[in-house]
Amino acid sequence: MPLPSLRRCAPLALSLCTLSVSFAAAAQEWKPGTPGVWGLGIGAGVERLPYTGIDNNKRLLPLLTYDSEYFRLSGLTADWKFARTEQFTFALRGKYALADGYKADDAPILYGMDERKAGFWVGGAATWNADFAKLSLEVLGDVSGNSKGTQARLGIERSFTAGRFVFTPRASLLWADKKYVNYYYGVTGAEATASRAAYDGKSTVNFQAGLRTAYVLDAHQSVFLDLSATALGKEIKDSPLVDKKTVPAVAIGYLYRF
Repeated sequence: MPLPSLRRCAPLALSLCTLSVSFAAAAQEWKPGTPGVWGLGIGAGVERLPYTGIDNNKRLLPLLTYDSEYFRLSGLTADWKFARTEQFTFALRGKYALADGYKADDAPILYGMDERKAGFWVGGAATWNADFAKLSLEVLGDVSGNSKGTQARLGIERSFTAGRFVFTPRASLLWADKKYVNYYYGVTGAEATASRAAYDGKSTVNFQAGLRTAYVLDAHQSVFLDLSATALGKEIKDSPLVDKKTVPAVAIGYLYRF
């Protein structure tokens, strides 16, 4: 059975699909005084998509991570860590949002729409490993010239250990500016039809919550399950292309750390 197009996107996917984000988060982070840490694995994921009548996005992906003192790679996201302390890390981040965008034949509601392409995003990211939780912030701009938009994510997560299990609940606020929303969810006058009104998108904020559960098999191997749901902002829900309020996703995977 052929896999669905990877160009079908989850809402406000800041970089990668849920699967690669979950995999990267499950990987071992670099510790001062140690060499770089490689991770290799495979995973499968399913996302419900916001567009009316579009199929769920199903994926089976090989995934690669690397983390060292100055460089971090997780899937299609790369960080140059230009400043760090015991608790804080500041990085220049680049991402290719492979899953963003759609083609007109992806769903009936999109027939007659111009193709929306994935973007390459560049900006800054910061992480604070506080005693009570891990806080993160990223602000990125689309330098590919497709949406020409700006996105930001503010997140919090904390891990709890129970035997060989590691539970990591998380929550994020996901902001996208008018250009991003209008590009991926807007309808131009030339694209409007009797059943699809013209729509000029505006900036919005989505809320995402999730739980990642990892089971440690041994010093090098682990498996994980990630469940999440994204509540769409009003400006996305109001789009004539969208018929959902919440978008769930699930991912499972295996990771080997070298």
